[in-house]
Amino acid sequence: MSKDIRIKKGLDIKLIGEAEQTTTDISVGGVYVIKPENFHGIIPKVLAKVGAEVKAGETLFYSKSDARILFPSPVSGKIVEVIRGERRKVLEIRIAADASQQFADFGKKEASKMSSEEVKTHLLSSGCWPFVKQRPYDVVANPNQAPKSIFVSGYNSAPLAADLDYALKGKEAEIQEAITALGKLTDGKVHVSISKDSTLSPFNGVKGAELHGLVGPHPIGNVSTQIANLDPINKGEVIWVVTAQDLVVIGELLLTGKFNAKRTVALTGSQFAKPKYITAYPGATISTLVKGNLNTDNFRIISGNVLSGTQVSLEGALGYYDNQITAIPEGDDYELFGWNKPVFDKVSTTRAFTFSWMTPKKKYDLNTNTNGEHRAFVVTGSYEQVFPLDIYPMQLLKACMYKDLDEMEALGAYEIAPEDFALTEFVCVSKQPHQKIIREGLDLMREELG
Repeated sequence: MSKDIRIKKGLDIKLIGEAEQTTTDISVGGVYVIKPENFHGIIPKVLAKVGAEVKAGETLFYSKSDARILFPSPVSGKIVEVIRGERRKVLEIRIAADASQQFADFGKKEASKMSSEEVKTHLLSSGCWPFVKQRPYDVVANPNQAPKSIFVSGYNSAPLAADLDYALKGKEAEIQEAITALGKLTDGKVHVSISKDSTLSPFNGVKGAELHGLVGPHPIGNVSTQIANLDPINKGEVIWVVTAQDLVVIGELLLTGKFNAKRTVALTGSQFAKPKYITAYPGATISTLVKGNLNTDNFRIISGNVLSGTQVSLEGALGYYDNQITAIPEGDDYELFGWNKPVFDKVSTTRAFTFSWMTPKKKYDLNTNTNGEHRAFVVTGSYEQVFPLDIYPMQLLKACMYKDLDEMEALGAYEIAPEDFALTEFVCVSKQPHQKIIREGLDLMREELG
C-alpha cells in the first residue's frame, strides 16, 4: 500500500521567471562538451581519439575502477579535442555534432522477459548505467552491490524547477518500460513519488512500482527526504536512485535500441526575456541554448537550480544530469546600510528587519549577493527549521570539517547528499559552503570506508 509523505520543515523560495509551458526545439549543431567531473568519483580512461567519428551512444571513456561502466557520447559527430589539465587529468571531451544524428543500435528489448543480469548487462553495455546513482555517497552505482530498493522522484520542488508533468508528457510508455526493468534489479520495491495534487503526472497508473504522494515545501522533492520516510538507509545497505528524465532515456533504449539523451530543459529566472522550455542534449553549449533570450549583461547563468546548480559561462555546457538553466542577476553591487534597514525584497526565515513572512505568495527577483562574508558557525537554530531529516545538520557539518568518520557515521552521513544541505546553506548567517563541506565528507568516507 502506498504511503503519502508529508513534511512541514523546509522552505519554498518563490522566484520570478518560471518557465512558460511552451517548448522550442533547438537544432543540433555546434560543439558539445562532456566533462568527466559531472560523474563524481569516476576516474576516466579515455577511448575517444581526436578526429574519430562517433555515433550517439558510442563510448567516450570508461571508469578506471570498473571497465564495465561506460560513458557514451550524447550526440553523433567528430571528436575535435580532448582537453587535459594537471597530471593529464581529463577535463573535457569536445564533439562537433552532426546536423543529422546517427545512433548506435543496441537492439530492442522487452524488459518483462529479461532476467536481472540481462537488464544490468544491457544498461552497462549501452552506457545507461551512469544514470543509476546510489546512496550512500551520491555517486554512480556500484553494479556489484544489490540495492534494497530503488527510488524515482517524479516531482522537483526546487526553485523554478522544471514541471516534470509537462516535460515528460507523452513519455508514459518509456517510463513504464524503464520501471519494469528497474524492478528486475532489486528484491525490494521500486518507489515512485509525485506531487499529491498532480493529476497529469505520466507516472499515474504506472505498474511494478509503489506510488507515493508528496505534500510539503522544498526539499520534499529530494530523494533523501523520500528515502528517510519510506526506507531509511542503515550501515552496509545500498539504495539506487534514478531521476525521472533519465528514466525516459532508459525506457527509450529498451523500446527502440537507441541511446537518445535528448531532454526537455527549462530556461528559468528573471534574466531571461522569455522563460520557456527547449529541447537539448547534455553537453550543449549554453550560448546556443540561450541565444537572444537574455535581458542584460549583468547576470549569472547556472546549469541546474539556484540552490544546488553549477555556475557556468556562456561558453560553458549544460550539465550531463541537468534539465534546467537558470539566469539571475549578478550580486556584485554594494548595498549601503543593507544590514541596518528594513528589507522588503528578500526572503528570510526570521522576522528581524524582514517582511517576507507577511507575503508568503510573493515572488522575488533575488541576485547572487550573499549579504555577508564567511565567518565561524553561529548557533541560531535556523538550520533545523528548513531541514526535514532526523539528523543534526550543524553537528554533521562540523564532523565533516574535522574528519571524524565515526561521528559522521553516527550522525547519519549515509543518508544524505550535498543537495540536502542547499537550504541550510541558503539560510546560513555564517555563509559557510555547506554542500562543499558535505561533498568532501562523503568523499572521505567513501575513500576510507568503501
